[in-house]
Amino acid sequence: MARLKLSKAALQQELTKLKLYEKLLPSLELKRRQLTIELEKARREYAETRADVERLEARVGAELPMLANPEIDLKGLVKMTAFDLGQENVVGVRLPVLKEVECQVAEYSPLAKPAWVDALADRLGDAAEARTRIQVAAQRVRVLARAERRITQRVNLFEKILIPRTRNNIERIQIWLGDMARAAVVQAKLAKSRQAPDPGLEEQKVAAWP
Repeated sequence: MARLKLSKAALQQELTKLKLYEKLLPSLELKRRQLTIELEKARREYAETRADVERLEARVGAELPMLANPEIDLKGLVKMTAFDLGQENVVGVRLPVLKEVECQVAEYSPLAKPAWVDALADRLGDAAEARTRIQVAAQRVRVLARAERRITQRVNLFEKILIPRTRNNIERIQIWLGDMARAAVVQAKLAKSRQAPDPGLEEQKVAAWP
């Protein structure tokens, strides 16, 4: 850390820095609060998405109890082939947004598969999209949590380090400048007293005058 200069120029620099820090801190704190709100919202959406998947799986199990039969092989029936992932700006943070999911149903002969397989294919497609939404929701939580952590670090830097340190520097410089000013006054008085004529000497000169 550079040594603090004790001068009027340094004092002005510290005052300027303090003014800037105190101006930036409220905006940083506001952004931190906004990110905290968005993070809580993202966590709720993630929990709701997980709950949707669990409800979907429970409904499939209730509507199609025959899936419990191990002799029925439906592996590869539905496969997710693509998804469209966009972005949105939330409080200056870019977050992923799932726009569309594409699934492909494997070709099968209606004679080789029971009629309920069609309904199952639809449900599996819904489940694939729901699981993708869970992943996107989890990523949104991670991104917002990281952004909130960073802005909190900046708020703490300004609030707990930069502003107190700058105020302390200002106080030190002001004290030093005050001491120097008082010392200068004392020195000026001493110098003036040394230049003043000695009254006793003046009386001696008058008495010696013819």
